[in-house]
Amino acid sequence: MGPQNLPERIRTVQERIARAATEAGRSAQSITLLAVGKAQPPEWLAAAADCGLEHFGESYLKEALGKIDALRARRLTWHFVGRVQANKTRPIAEEFAWVHALDRLRIAERLAAQRPFHAPALNVCLQVNLSGEASKGGVAPAELAPLAAAVAALPRLRVRGLMCIPPEETDPARQRAWFAALHSLQAELNAGATFSAAERRLDTLSMGMSGDFEAAILEGATIVRLGTALFGPRPVQ
Repeated sequence: MGPQNLPERIRTVQERIARAATEAGRSAQSITLLAVGKAQPPEWLAAAADCGLEHFGESYLKEALGKIDALRARRLTWHFVGRVQANKTRPIAEEFAWVHALDRLRIAERLAAQRPFHAPALNVCLQVNLSGEASKGGVAPAELAPLAAAVAALPRLRVRGLMCIPPEETDPARQRAWFAALHSLQAELNAGATFSAAERRLDTLSMGMSGDFEAAILEGATIVRLGTALFGPRPVQ
């Protein structure tokens, strides 16, 4: 699959997002399409930007920095969606607008200390491991509230919401159940003292990928992270 049919793929995805939003009684404009370009060449991301996409997600720092530099003139919004390693926090703090998989206070402290003073606050989502799978990152639901409060107290970070990567499910009802659980955790945090004030309320649910994003939208997703649906299968490395 080459970029020649990328506009059609983007239109198809946007139509699916709009239909799911309508079913949920929501506006399609309330959902951000985050194009995840992992292992895709920068010219494909440029082609996606030519189609109107503005938000791009990357998982591997070295690859991401090359793309950010190559596409810097386009003023795109970059999201780091991979697991953050302690020895790589500085370039993430300097070059990205969002971090989606934050699950450790130590990493949050490094990001806060290394975020440039002239830059706006770094938007962060706390990753929750809903299923308890050892192979996935994320904080356990029972440990979410204290982590959220600690991260919210740090300077130059803004806790925007929650993120999850649930188990792969083919049944839409089971897909929705995982996403509903994350939405419930967000509501619990917003009802607590740390985030109850209007200016601090969590407004973001980063959930839903190419195989389940419609179910995620039905349960309140505000950012869907799509790679294969837009670009096709990732190239073999």
